[in-house]
Amino acid sequence: MAGDNDNSLLDAVERIGLAALGAAALTAERADALADELAAKGGMRRDEARELIEQATHRWRGEAVRVGERAGAGLEGLFQQLGLVTRAELEELELRVAQLEHRLRLLEDPKETLQQSVAKSPKSPN
Repeated sequence: MAGDNDNSLLDAVERIGLAALGAAALTAERADALADELAAKGGMRRDEARELIEQATHRWRGEAVRVGERAGAGLEGLFQQLGLVTRAELEELELRVAQLEHRLRLLEDPKETLQQSVAKSPKSPN
């Protein structure tokens, strides 16, 4: 069961990589050249071929986004099962610890803290 999840995750990552590579490789210049070639060999007008290419690249990019989202969700679930925390969770805990340390310092020596506060406050003229 875990092997199937690992394989599907690897497949998804591979698809993302291939889709990204394909989208990057198909630049506007190359798309125009491909449209010219399709128009010449396929018996269609150049603008029709160009539209067909644009639709295909749009679908590929959409699929790459969907596969990326699924892979991200799969990785997130895997990390959670392994007991790993996200960066946001870690930062939240660090903040909570800092707040607790501050409160503890205030409770441990309230007299010293009060004296430090008085010493730091501006003296009022009497």
